[in-house]
Amino acid sequence: MSFSEKDRNLQSKTGKEFQIPGAAESIATGIAAALKAEFGSTPAAFKTVARLTRANERAVRNWFEAKNAPSAENLVILMRHSDLILRTVLALADRPDLVMAIGLVALRRHLMDTVAAIDGLPPDLADPG
Repeated sequence: MSFSEKDRNLQSKTGKEFQIPGAAESIATGIAAALKAEFGSTPAAFKTVARLTRANERAVRNWFEAKNAPSAENLVILMRHSDLILRTVLALADRPDLVMAIGLVALRRHLMDTVAAIDGLPPDLADPG
């Protein structure tokens, strides 16, 4: 059985991308930059992201190359594992207040780790007085 020419197209042939009004970059470009900054752009990075999201490696490579953006489900998984991707999505959604809140949470976590490291020092090094 052959398909007729009138069958439904699975992909748009217009080449148009969805863009957020007022955003200078597309979603795919923003996510690709965040993925490269967070994971690098090596084949090992593709495999790591594919393992995290359970997506096909070729699909992940397309995300890194900004040919496609991850699906909503995969984007949520990526945001769980990367504060940078979460901040990128919030920035693309024009939510600077939430981007700042994420930064404050990360700073608090860093300060707590620093205090814990100081508390773990021997008493003669931890107390300067």
